[in-house]
Amino acid sequence: MATTQLTASSISGTGFASFEGLRSTGIVKVTYLKQNNRSFCRLVVKAATTVAPKYTSLKPLGDRVLVKIKIAEEKTVGGILLPVSAQSKPNGGEVVAVGEGHSAGKTKVDISVKTGAQVIYSKYAGTEVEFNGSKHLILKEDDIVGVLETDDVKELQPLNDRVLIKIAEAEEQTAGGLLLTEASKEKPSIGTIVAVGPGPLDEEGNRKPLPVSSGNTVLYSKYAGNEFKGADGSDYIVLRASDVMAVLS
Repeated sequence: MATTQLTASSISGTGFASFEGLRSTGIVKVTYLKQNNRSFCRLVVKAATTVAPKYTSLKPLGDRVLVKIKIAEEKTVGGILLPVSAQSKPNGGEVVAVGEGHSAGKTKVDISVKTGAQVIYSKYAGTEVEFNGSKHLILKEDDIVGVLETDDVKELQPLNDRVLIKIAEAEEQTAGGLLLTEASKEKPSIGTIVAVGPGPLDEEGNRKPLPVSSGNTVLYSKYAGNEFKGADGSDYIVLRASDVMAVLS
């Protein structure tokens, strides 16, 4: 396992507001220590578990899903080779096996994604395993944010209580007319809903409709969800409906 020492300022690029948020993912072990009257946080990143070749089948249990991780792009669209540091970690892959589902009250609920589906999942979800020579991820169905059968995120179909939002463009100038630099543009938390999931399950296994719909312009929690870049260059975010704070009109 790799170990690195962090300070509070260095965690900002992880997408988490605190070290405890990283610890909750299960992919890292966070411990605290003091040295020369200064506090540090030690981050231990867990390596993938390798499944021995003698095992030829891996069957997820319950509401878990086995996803074969999509290989990161090694070249740009123009054919330029990317260094490893510039290759973005994929957040998608193909469903290769599913569990038997879960219970909602007295109702048995099957996994909503099928084998062969191309899915997008939360950035820090699941447990990575090396199986049959490829990297896979075992994760809960609820960690899958949507199904995406194309390379354009605007075609994503959210699952359960999630919504896909096209983020509004940042303001180019202040109210007084001063032009803003890229660094000073405030990250917007307003956008237009492009697609919505079928809603969460109630205790009887029925879907509850979401309080928002496609076309709504909404205000959402600033640090929620997973962001993606669309083929058209626009920014999109997938988040839970509970992270939407208001509908604007």
